[in-house]
Amino acid sequence: MTARRTPAFAQLPTLPDRDERHAWDVWGHADEVGTLNLIGPRQRLAAAKTVRTGQMIPLTLPLNEPDPGLFDERELFRHVVEDTAAGHDDRLDGFYLQGSSQWDGLRHIKAGRHGYWGGRSETDLATSDALGVDRWVEHGFGGRGVLVDVAGHLAAQGTPLAPDEPVEITAALLEEAAAAQGTVFESGDILVVRTGWTEWYRRLPARDRAAMRGTIGAGFACPGLESAQAMAGYLWDREFAAVAVDNVGVEVFPVNRAKGFLHRRLIALQGMPLGELWLLDRLVRACAQRGSYEFLLVSGVLPLPRGVGSPANAHAIL
Repeated sequence: MTARRTPAFAQLPTLPDRDERHAWDVWGHADEVGTLNLIGPRQRLAAAKTVRTGQMIPLTLPLNEPDPGLFDERELFRHVVEDTAAGHDDRLDGFYLQGSSQWDGLRHIKAGRHGYWGGRSETDLATSDALGVDRWVEHGFGGRGVLVDVAGHLAAQGTPLAPDEPVEITAALLEEAAAAQGTVFESGDILVVRTGWTEWYRRLPARDRAAMRGTIGAGFACPGLESAQAMAGYLWDREFAAVAVDNVGVEVFPVNRAKGFLHRRLIALQGMPLGELWLLDRLVRACAQRGSYEFLLVSGVLPLPRGVGSPANAHAIL
């Protein structure tokens, strides 16, 4: 990797009463884009040089998937088409921005009483537009994407991932899979991890998908990143600008409370965007065919003031 541009994880300060490290001082407490600061003109130019054919691959599910939704409280939106004199208008009623392939924004998770990214309180967010996903739009959400095909790597070894079991993907496994496919990480990369979960879910019979609804936190299990502090440290020290996974919540489910909650560490304390429920089947085939797992990744985040999350609207350009 190129020379690092941020302090090592071990050098970051800890919260006053908890052994949890935060990066609030790295770009200043007023910062609103977090680790996207690691992507600037130099990184975008380098990402553009990975494009060879101009092939463009969508990385997101249709907005009406997963079908049915996995969370009881997130009802599927209603698409209303209205007749007009000129043709039609339409709207979405009850549209949950985090119901399909998505990014979790910096307003999504707080570190308990220590607050949101930069130490902001509930009052800070209630009285300002700080940390809305529109801040990412202003900065620009795109750079060099790197796909790490963990599912493919383990299958090739004869130990395929079980999509309905809580298999922890450790930092060592990410490094092993990346090395096997010839991937070298660079500062500012957007890490995309394939477990195969979304592909598996889409193949399930309708009755099995329906039975899964509402089981998050009540028996649901799937592979994902290990939630321990060591994983947060690894992702920080590798200087990833964002992380997206093709599972329900980036980290393994159910969450091991003894190891902690990776969302809290990455979003609130490290300012890192987290992508969930991405669709990677076409991308992994294209990457394998050309023998390279790097690409230009662009994401059309919604310019929504105070937005907590956004559909990813992401594409890989190869």
